[in-house]
Amino acid sequence: MKAAARWVSGRLFAGETGSGHRVMMDGSPEHGGRNLGARPMEMLLLGIAGCSGFDVVMILEKGRVGLVTCDVEVEAERANDDPKVFTRIHMHYIVKGEGLTEDKVKRAVELSAEKYCSASVMLGKTATITHDWEIRA
Repeated sequence: MKAAARWVSGRLFAGETGSGHRVMMDGSPEHGGRNLGARPMEMLLLGIAGCSGFDVVMILEKGRVGLVTCDVEVEAERANDDPKVFTRIHMHYIVKGEGLTEDKVKRAVELSAEKYCSASVMLGKTATITHDWEIRA
């Protein structure tokens, strides 16, 4: 797996993944950026949301539920001192579909958090990660 971040100007970087996808990352104006892209630390939160969401969808589909949507909302806190690592991350899953039960969703979230999501395991080395979910009709 490969990725590259190329400096454009100011605090703006163009990121490119080994699979050929591009994303812009920038800093806030108070740190010299122009707010033209996601902050790099926000990208980490998107990574954990996408990684875990991928797992949860796969596990629920294997459980033969008629999944319609799966959203993962992430909220985090960072340390005050450098390096300002994440110290707390809360993940909230919102799922809709036919045949969803509390037990099925709980199992999918726990399997992702404890076994399958590499991002969760890595970020869990510095942050306390909590989870909850809701099933919408």
